[in-house]
Amino acid sequence: MGLRHSEVKEEAEGRGTRAVSQSHASDLTILLLPGWQNSGPAHWQTRWEALHGDVRVQQHDWMQPLRGDWMAQLEEAVLASTGPVVLAAHSLGCMLTAAWAAHSRNTARVAGALLVAPGDPERPELRAALKSWSPIVLQRLPFAATLLGSHDDPYCSFDRARQFADAWGAAFIDYGHKGHINADSGLGDWPEGRALLNQLLASTAAA
Repeated sequence: MGLRHSEVKEEAEGRGTRAVSQSHASDLTILLLPGWQNSGPAHWQTRWEALHGDVRVQQHDWMQPLRGDWMAQLEEAVLASTGPVVLAAHSLGCMLTAAWAAHSRNTARVAGALLVAPGDPERPELRAALKSWSPIVLQRLPFAATLLGSHDDPYCSFDRARQFADAWGAAFIDYGHKGHINADSGLGDWPEGRALLNQLLASTAAA
C-alpha cells in the first residue's frame, strides 16, 4: 500500500525544511524533467529552479516531443553533472525517466527519482501528438523512485499511475485530488514535494 496525502503532509511539516538544507550541502545535482510543452513560471519545477538552483534539462522541441531526442538530452545532462544526480520529473518527464533508464549505461549516476503525475501517452486524445512515446517503457527502474498519483489527473487515471509505479518498482503515494499536480493545483513552492524528494534520498543513503 502507498502513503496518502495526509500522511505525506505530516512528514513534510515535521522534516521537510531540515531535509532540504541537508541535501544541498552535498554534491548532488537535481535535474528537473518537465513534461510536454515545458513547465511555466508558476509550476513547482520552475519555482524549484529559482529557489534551490536545480537544473532544468532543456529539450530541442517542447511542442513536438520525440522520445529519442529527449533521451539524448537527458543523457547529456547526466554526463555533464560532476556528481550524482536526482531526477525530479513531471508528466511526460516520468516517461522520459523510464525510457532513458532502460537504455542508458549511466544509470548508476542517479541517486533516485521523484516521479510526479505521469502523463499517459497512450490515452486516445494524446496518442497522435505523442506517437513516438509508444509503447510505454515498463521496465523496472535501476534506482530508487517515488511516484505520486492524483485521482483527478486529466492526463493519467489513478489506476494507471499505480500500474506505472508497480512496473517501475517505485513507491506509490496517493496524492488525493490535485489534478495534474502542476501550477493549476495551487502548490506554490511545494514544500511537501521537496520533503518527499529528500526523504527518498535519505532512504537510499541508509540502504
